[in-house]
Order: sequence, then C-alpha cells, then structure tokens
Amino acid sequence: MLAMVCALVGSSTWVLFASSRGLPVSTTHAIVGAITGAGIAGFGFNTVQWSGVGMIVLSWVISPIVAGLVTAGIFVFTRWLILQHKTSLNRGLNAIPYYFAVTIAINVFYIIFKGSPGLSLSKLPIGAIIGISFGIALVVFLWCNFFLKVYLRRKLENDEPLQWYHTFYIRFVSTRTHPAESIVEECKSGALDDSSDGTVNSGLAALDDTPKKLTLVQKIKAKAMAGMNHDIKESSEAVDNIHDNSTKFDAKTEQLFCTLQVLTACFSSFAHGSNDVANAIGPLTTIYYVWKHAAVDVTGTPVPAWILAYGGIAIDIGLLTYGYRVMATLGNNITFMSPSRGFSVSLGTSLTVLTCSKLGMPVSSTHCITGSTAAVGLASGGGRKSINWKIL
Repeated sequence: MLAMVCALVGSSTWVLFASSRGLPVSTTHAIVGAITGAGIAGFGFNTVQWSGVGMIVLSWVISPIVAGLVTAGIFVFTRWLILQHKTSLNRGLNAIPYYFAVTIAINVFYIIFKGSPGLSLSKLPIGAIIGISFGIALVVFLWCNFFLKVYLRRKLENDEPLQWYHTFYIRFVSTRTHPAESIVEECKSGALDDSSDGTVNSGLAALDDTPKKLTLVQKIKAKAMAGMNHDIKESSEAVDNIHDNSTKFDAKTEQLFCTLQVLTACFSSFAHGSNDVANAIGPLTTIYYVWKHAAVDVTGTPVPAWILAYGGIAIDIGLLTYGYRVMATLGNNITFMSPSRGFSVSLGTSLTVLTCSKLGMPVSSTHCITGSTAAVGLASGGGRKSINWKIL
C-alpha cells in the first residue's frame, strides 16, 4: 500500500507540474516510472520485470511514429481527394457521408472488439462484430446522404442561417435568409420605424454597461470554469511564421470537417479512457484491494465500478482546470491546426491507441497524439519548417 501511495503522489505531482506549464507529458509512463521507482526503493532492482519496462520504453519511440504514419496517411488522402481541388467544397460534400460511415464503422468495431466486461461484447464472433459495425455505418451513411449533406450544402453554399437541429428535418425546412437582408428590404420599402432621432445616444440608450456584482455562487462557478474561457490561440512571431509555412485550404471546405472532428475527438477520448485512465487508477485499485482484503493478489485485482467512475470524473476536472494549457501546445504552438488536420490527428491517434491497448501494450495517448500532430505538420506543405521543433 505504501509503495502505491508513493507512486500516486510522485506521478501526480509530476503530471500536475508539467500540465501547469503546458507540457504534454504521459500519465501512463509517469505511473509506470513511479511504480518502478517505488519497487526499486522498497524491494530492490531484482524485483522489477525489466523486460516489461524495456517494452514500455521501446513504445515511447514506436507509438508516436506509428500514430504519425497513420495520421499522415489519412491527411494526405483527404488532401488528394478533396482539399487541393478548386471544387473542394462540392467534392467534400459528396465525400462527407463516406467519411462519417467509415469513422462510425471504426468506432463501433473497436468499442465492441475491445468490449465491456459487464456486457461480454468482446466474446462475440469477429464476423458478428464486423456485421454490426457495417450495419450501423450504413444507417449513418444514409442519414448523412439524405439529411446532413443537404444541410451542409444549404448552410455553406447558400449561406442560409440554419440551426444545428434543422439537420434532422432539413428537407422540410423552407429557404431562409439572413436578418440583415430582411432589414435592407424593409429599408427600401420604408417599413422601419422613424422614431429614432439618428444620434448615437438614441441607438444606445437601452444599453447598460455598468458591471454587475457577482454572487458567491457565480464567483465559484466562474473560477471552476475558468479553463473553458481561455483563448488557446496565442500569437507570437515564431508561431505565426510556422503557421505561414503551412498550406491553407478553402475555409468552407474546412468547416465540413468540424462535425467529423468532434466525432473523432469523442473517439479519441474513448481511447484515452481505455488506456491512460485505466493505467492511472491501477495503483489506487491495488491500495483499495489490499485495504479491504489485507492481502496482495498477484493473479489480478478486480476493478470496482466506482473507481472507474472516480477516474473519469477526475480526468474531467483536470480538463477544466489545466487542460487549456496543453491544448494550446498541441492545438496551436507545434504546428498549424485546422478541422481537416484535427480530424486526421484524432482518428490516427485513436486507431493506434486502441489497437495497442487491445494488444496489452501500455502506450501513451499523449505521445501518440504528439506524434500525429508533428506528422500532420510535416504533411502540411512546408515540410520541417511547419513544425516548432523547440517545443516538440
């Protein structure tokens, strides 16, 4: 118990310090190093399985490279198929249902294939898992083709002021115009009220700029949610030069990948939970088991559901507080990032982490996503000049 407590204190101290400085360090490898150090201090060098440690150290190099190659492949294919063409928006609209279907198929396959112990999903035959994945992907493809594609075409090509919920019944939504256009028409027809005297004061009379005093609850909420209100796009000459070396694509085409990026980010979070959180709560599970049973089970320790929930809640709190610092590093300071690049990074990282996690390799999702970010930067058109090598 003492060794695991020391491992938790040591690893959490390092990760918190690094996160406060915006350094994307690995929680998984911090835990592994802390447990190794506690084992050496408590029981000597011979008690550590150095072959296992060697595999983990090897993964420090292999996993970022593998994730980077997968991510670069996804981005280069997307650039060749859609982004580099003059008609990129139309090509993207036609391709978006296929992208959604493939992404959903991969997500569902890994969720079932990795399996939940309580649902015994991993015990299904591989054929059944593939069939379920493709069946759900087909439903998503049809919905995207008949609804989402129409919504995006009207919103991006025709610039209609549509809301997100219009997606589900877009074929029954009439053509819409911007409020500004309506005001212009009313001005032309003389329908507007002439009660204003035309001065600035008359137009701003209803506005009150006096700051309101926050209540205690509002102050606590503002403090707790402070991490969500930070702009991670820090501008500096060095970062701006790196961004300038990357190829920029059509803004409306990039918008097509926003929804896909959210989807793959959720997928990446699932991969993060299946790997990093599971490794981080390992020492806590051991502490609880020894406290409850007064024994050490070397064959395997069951993980209570409440400890998994505790780990999930803790990672959300960390995201709200220090998360923006690491987001700034990975999302802005290493290389130029756009929705199409972010989609490629999240999908490539998720594939790598979930595959290695299924194989029992304690890879770091942090290292994988850093490798993916660097790879997509190298494929962005400026080569090595598109990467901030100092931060990397």
